[in-house]
Amino acid sequence: MKVFMSHPQSPSLEGQIYFYPPEYYVFCNFSAFEIEYKEKKYPTSEHAYQSPKFVKTNPKLAEKIRKAKSAHEAFKLAQENKSERDPNWDGRKLGIMKEILKCKVEQHPYVQKKLLQSGNREIVEDAWRDDYWGWGEKRDGKNMLGKLWMEVREEFRNKDA
Repeated sequence: MKVFMSHPQSPSLEGQIYFYPPEYYVFCNFSAFEIEYKEKKYPTSEHAYQSPKFVKTNPKLAEKIRKAKSAHEAFKLAQENKSERDPNWDGRKLGIMKEILKCKVEQHPYVQKKLLQSGNREIVEDAWRDDYWGWGEKRDGKNMLGKLWMEVREEFRNKDA
């Protein structure tokens, strides 16, 4: 079995796939794959995730985030305006993220190919700063983004079967 190299914060372990080596960066929300979500185009899945936080509470901000020049800028705008976010966001965020990931896979054959090539390996969002979506500083985070990718992978496998 091939061992994949990852960024300096991540050990290389067989059986796991990390977001940051170039081979699997497609799983990162900051990767440059435009998606159409809810009849709007977004430069990245990060834009598509950050923008809906404000659709109900501040539509102008949601649109500004959608049109942000980079995924980092979209993230930063959302962080700076946390107080204006939809109060029901936390209860909706997992479902929205999963919808966005499905769009990314459906709209980009390369992403689908990489996802299916990942086999049965665990997909790990090796972000040390985020212990909800990633594995966090102590590598004991929830890895929710990795888990959602694995759910989407299983759904696409079953769809093709």
